Amino acid sequence: MSNPVLSLRNVALSLDGNAGPVDILHDISLDVDSGETLGLVGPSGSGKSSLLMLMGGLEQASAGKISAMGEDLTAMNEDQLARFRRSHMGVVFQSFHLIPTMTALENVATPLELAGAADAFDRARAELEAVGLGNRVDHYPNQMSGGEQQRVALARASAPRPRLLLADEPTGNLDEANGAAIIDLLLDLRDRHGATLIMVTHARDLAARCSRVIGLRDGRLDAA
Repeated sequence: MSNPVLSLRNVALSLDGNAGPVDILHDISLDVDSGETLGLVGPSGSGKSSLLMLMGGLEQASAGKISAMGEDLTAMNEDQLARFRRSHMGVVFQSFHLIPTMTALENVATPLELAGAADAFDRARAELEAVGLGNRVDHYPNQMSGGEQQRVALARASAPRPRLLLADEPTGNLDEANGAAIIDLLLDLRDRHGATLIMVTHARDLAARCSRVIGLRDGRLDAA
């Protein structure tokens, strides 16, 4: 029986451009089951990252409805969406988005502290150890390689034990070896926390590791 953790119905996205509104996504309807690993593929400009942003409540749909874990994201304001993400979602970007003035440990612990976790630093340390950075907890982003910074970003995303992990080209800024290691870690985090994983990627070998692949072309669902 289908158990969708995420449901999109007739979702569209238009953004204001210099010459007027630009249609990014058209009439997207999609269910993602709990525990599924979904790959989003397609050419550059097809709307993959925009769709992921809508799924994470980081962008508001222009039309349609998006439900996550039974909650209507399209009815929430920005503060409500931020609280929902903090409690239920982890997001990993191509660019690592670490705070440069914070150590690896602080980068992972701070969101937990903001969520009221009393054991924020213990959990942050455990997540960093899980991604192989137990000896780098006191290092700052500029003291780490790109692969290490992405590991910190993975630890930060997984530390709240989210039900939904969203990854936007998580290996896009890494070489092949580091990229493969990051994907192994991402899939391991999914398994350890029993999360649903949705991943945007250009890499077909990475998409092949997903349980289902969805293609986009010109802002519409397409056979992958």
